[in-house]
Amino acid sequence: MKAQDARLKTIDELKDEVNLLSKEAFNLRFQAASGQLENTARVRNVRRSLATVKTILNEKKSSSAD
Repeated sequence: MKAQDARLKTIDELKDEVNLLSKEAFNLRFQAASGQLENTARVRNVRRSLATVKTILNEKKSSSAD
């Protein structure tokens, strides 16, 4: 997910996105451990998307707290 797209979402939508990406990251790690992972680049993309969404979520939380 691009940061520009994530900034348009609400805090609740971002929390849902974090949950989805976390589950996907877990599934990808499980596939990698069992040798069933075909697209290894997907792990990196999911990790980066998760970091982007978490960063923007923290930005929104801190700006709403001010």
